[in-house]
Amino acid sequence: MSLVENPSLEPQSKTRKIDTEIKETTSRNCQHWFVRNRICISCNTTLDNYEGRSFDYLYKVMHMSHEALVFTKRVISQTSWLEDKKLHLVLDLDHTLVHTIKASQLSESEKYLTEEVGSRKDLWRFNSGFPDESLIKLAETFCSQVVLELIDPEKIYFGNRVITRRESPGLKTLDLVLADERGVVIVDDKCSVWPHDKKNLLQIAKYKYFGDQSCSFSECKKKRDESEEKGPLDIVLRFLKDVHNEFFCDWSRKDLDSVDVRPLLKEISSRWKHKA
Repeated sequence: MSLVENPSLEPQSKTRKIDTEIKETTSRNCQHWFVRNRICISCNTTLDNYEGRSFDYLYKVMHMSHEALVFTKRVISQTSWLEDKKLHLVLDLDHTLVHTIKASQLSESEKYLTEEVGSRKDLWRFNSGFPDESLIKLAETFCSQVVLELIDPEKIYFGNRVITRRESPGLKTLDLVLADERGVVIVDDKCSVWPHDKKNLLQIAKYKYFGDQSCSFSECKKKRDESEEKGPLDIVLRFLKDVHNEFFCDWSRKDLDSVDVRPLLKEISSRWKHKA
C-alpha cells in the first residue's frame, strides 16, 4: 500500500490519505485491470477478447478496464493536488497553439517567412523540398511554457502525453486522459469536438497567424502575434491562473472527494463576462 501525505496542507494533526492499494489476486478472481499485449499484468492470464480501453499513446499494446481507469485517474489527480497543487491541462494544438499552412499557399507578402526558418524559435518548416512543404508557427505566449518532434523534440513539456486522431478519431474525449475529470481544464478553439466534456472546456478564439492567397488579413501582415498582450492566449493564461488560485484557495479545508473544477470554470467565466 502506498500512502501520500502532506502535513503542511492539513489543519491540526490530520493527514490526508489516498488509498492506492491493489490487492493481490489469483487468475480465478482477478479482474484483469491492466492488460499488455493480451496478457494480464497481475495474474499473467492470456486474454484474447479483452474489451478494455487502449492506451497505446502511453504504452504500446496497453489496455485498462473501466475499474482500473477510474482508480488510476483518481490516484493521479489526488496525488497531483496534494503534492504539487496542480490541475491537469488538456491543450488542443492546431489553431490553438499552432497554425500550419502549406508553403505554396503563402501570400506574396509572406513568402519571406520561409527564409526565416532556423533563425526564429517559433517557426518551423515541415517536409522541406516536397510538394506538401508546410510552415508551422507556434504561438509566442506558450513558447517558454509549452513548446511532437518539431515543437518538443526532447519531450520535456509534452513527454509521451500526446493524443492524436489515431487514438481519438473524429470526436475528443477525456476518457483517454489519465486524470480525474474533476481536475481537468480543456483549452480548444472548437466546442463541438468535446460533446461529453463541455463543462471542462475553455473555448478560445481560433489562432491564425498566416494569411493565404485568398485572404488579405493575417497576423503576420499586421506585424503582431495573436498571442501578444490582450490577445486570446494571453487572456486564457490569466483566466487559468484565476482558476488555479481559486481551486486551491483554503485547500486544507476542502474534501478531496468533493472538489470539482467544472462549476468553478462556469463561475469564473460568468464573472469575466460581467467585467468585460
